[in-house]
Amino acid sequence: MLTSHFWSGDALRSRTVSPIVLTQTLDVPAPPARLLADWERETSKHVLLDPGDVEPMPLARALMRWPDYSRCVRIVADWTRAQGLTDVLATSDIALMACRGARYHHDGAQYGSAAFCNLFMSEDKGLDLHFPALDLRIPLTRGTAVVFDTGQPHGVIRRGSSGFSAADFAAHEDRIQIFLTWELAIEDAAVASTLGVTFDVDPAASPEPDEEQLRLDGERVEVCSETGQWLRAHASTSRPSPPVS
Repeated sequence: MLTSHFWSGDALRSRTVSPIVLTQTLDVPAPPARLLADWERETSKHVLLDPGDVEPMPLARALMRWPDYSRCVRIVADWTRAQGLTDVLATSDIALMACRGARYHHDGAQYGSAAFCNLFMSEDKGLDLHFPALDLRIPLTRGTAVVFDTGQPHGVIRRGSSGFSAADFAAHEDRIQIFLTWELAIEDAAVASTLGVTFDVDPAASPEPDEEQLRLDGERVEVCSETGQWLRAHASTSRPSPPVS
């Protein structure tokens, strides 16, 4: 069983990691040309992305060049509401992000108290959002919306590839995706119910964890950055090794 140990106030709490991924391609308006040009300048001069990097972008500046921003947010809010998430987006932290692909990882060690809602704003660059443990690949294009558990391993890889490779993101190729992301509180009743999360499943973990982490059948795990396999937490994540069974 895969469990997430996350901070709930001043205490660590345990929960299951949801295998549910909500996704749909929404009809959102394309960003205007001057905003696209600003994003290109930002990612070429200031937010320098190596293959696999995921970094924040300046949202406040983007809003000055993005007249349809509120419309895009409203479209996502309507969609999440229809999925059973009520109005959780309205009270969730939002950020603008850029990625040049993404190495396989989980976010349970930093965001175990959340699920992510992402809205991709770039056109199709031949990339997929891949959840290896679920055998699920989602083609990324403008309007792709996804809600998923932060403890679920994922990466952004070249379409048709079997894993993440830096060679698939050569400097002369435009493989950068821009997206909005919201942090949805996993303890929100609507979020937990929609994703089927069960809490306090490991109240007597041994030894007691003292930080956020993921455990597979009681053993702390990380993710191989190239294959998405589960690895023991002390093992290197830079190359494949036998998965934790």
